[in-house]
Amino acid sequence: MGLLGMLFMKSCGEFWGRTWNIQDVFTLAVILALHSLCAFAPFHFNWPAFWVAVTLYVVTGLGVTLCYHRSLTHRGLRIPKWLEYLFAYCGVLSLQGSPIEWVSNHRYHHQFTDTEKDPHSPIQSLWHSHIGWIFDTHRRRCEHLGGLKNVEELKKQPFYRFLFRTNFLHSFALGGLLYAVGGFPFLVWAVGVRTVLLFHATLIINSVGHMWGKKPWNTGDMSTNNWWLAIIMFGEGWHNNHHAFEYSARHGLEWWQIDFTWYTIRFLQAIGLATDVKVPTEIQKQRKATNGRIMATQN
Repeated sequence: MGLLGMLFMKSCGEFWGRTWNIQDVFTLAVILALHSLCAFAPFHFNWPAFWVAVTLYVVTGLGVTLCYHRSLTHRGLRIPKWLEYLFAYCGVLSLQGSPIEWVSNHRYHHQFTDTEKDPHSPIQSLWHSHIGWIFDTHRRRCEHLGGLKNVEELKKQPFYRFLFRTNFLHSFALGGLLYAVGGFPFLVWAVGVRTVLLFHATLIINSVGHMWGKKPWNTGDMSTNNWWLAIIMFGEGWHNNHHAFEYSARHGLEWWQIDFTWYTIRFLQAIGLATDVKVPTEIQKQRKATNGRIMATQN
C-alpha cells in the first residue's frame, strides 16, 4: 500500500473509529453545509458579493489573528476593552469557535507542542492536524488535559461567557442579514466561500506549518516558516518565529517578512490604542537562533 493509501486508511480510522456525540455531528453538518455553499460560487458570482466576502475575510481574520491569538492567548499587546470585544466579536463570525474555547485550545497547543497531548499535531496524522481534531469535541476542548481551566480570566468576563454559549448564533444571524441584503450570491460568497477559505487558511498553519518550511529558530518542535501562509493568514505563516517567541505581537521578525496583523498593531499603537506591545530583544533572538543563523548574523 502506498503512502497516500496509508494516509487515507489512517484518516478513515480516525474519522469512523471512535464514538461520535451530538456536538461532533453538528460540527460536521455545519462544515459540510459551508463547503456545499461553495459549490454554487461559480454560478452566483457578482462583484458586490465578492467584495463583501473579501472585507469580511479581512475583518474576521484579524479578529482571530490579532485578538484571539496575539492578544488574548499570548498577551502580546493590550488594547482597550471595547476594542478587544469588537475584535473578539469579529473573530466569532469566522466560525472558528468562541474566544474561550479557541484560546484554551491554543494554550494547550503551546504547552504540549507536537507531543501526544497536543490537540492538533501532525505527529497524529496530517488529516488530524488539519481538520480531524475539529470533529472531536472532547479533543477540541482538551477535556483530557483539564478543559477550560487555563482561561479563567476569560471565563470571569460576562461578554466572553455569552459568546461561548451563543457562538454559532451570530454567524447564522449574519448569514440571514447578508441574504436579506444581497440574496443568495451574498450568502454563497460572504458566508460560504469566505468562511471556508479562512477556515482552511487557519487550519493549514496547524498541518503544513508543522511539516514543511524553514526553521530559523531552535524551538524543540516541528513549527516552520512559510511565506505564502503568511500572506493568506495575515502574518501567521511565520510560525517558527511564533513558536520561538510566542509572547511576541510581531511574527514577521525580518523587515521582508510580511505580517499584516503586525502592521495593524503598529497602526493601533501609533494612535494610542495598543500598549504594552511585546517583541523579542536581540539577546532573546540569539538564545533561540540555530547555528546557521548565528553564523550568518556574526558574518
